[in-house]
Amino acid sequence: MACLLDPSGALVLPEARMLVVADLHLEKGSAFARRGALLPPYDTGATLARLAEAIALHRPRRVVALGDSFHDQWGPERLHPRDRAMLGALTAGLDWTWILGNHDPILPAALGGTVAAEAAIGPLVLRHHPAIGAGRELAGHLHPVAKVALRGRGVRVRAFLTDGERCILPAFGAYAGGLNACDPVFRPLFPRGFLAHAIGRTRLYALPDAALRGD
Repeated sequence: MACLLDPSGALVLPEARMLVVADLHLEKGSAFARRGALLPPYDTGATLARLAEAIALHRPRRVVALGDSFHDQWGPERLHPRDRAMLGALTAGLDWTWILGNHDPILPAALGGTVAAEAAIGPLVLRHHPAIGAGRELAGHLHPVAKVALRGRGVRVRAFLTDGERCILPAFGAYAGGLNACDPVFRPLFPRGFLAHAIGRTRLYALPDAALRGD
């Protein structure tokens, strides 16, 4: 099934009119604040604004969020009324599916949409954790980033990783970190290697795994 990789970090399945995002980690800032680590409380608004732009551009009928949509299970309770209204407007107009993740194993029905452990379209399975040995899948969880040498310095950016069967999406959230694509955790998932589609300011750059650098 053909897919389009968007510089926002979203993946689009044009034939199915579906947009897929991973690891929004909404309310990560407020989760850190509860533990005394103060961060500017604007991550949820920034993430939702970028998601709204991607939806407006691609006009999907269905959106699937691949888990860890909230940084913890209490995130929905901490939503600012402005962000709650924005999220409600997005979910109300679309067929929306929330895949459960390890950060948000429980999601309230009041969010709108449907909640599922996994979803599927044709032979393609959409899940949070990538499954070693699985067939065709779209997954998140690992927050891949690609690091390359550019003009004598290391540049580290979010990236899609794919071997043509599996695609691991980058984290979409404004405060979500990233795991270097050279990390050993990716090897069992891509035993024959992978192509990294590194996200630049306005476009993506396709890089073989051999061109990447560790941290």
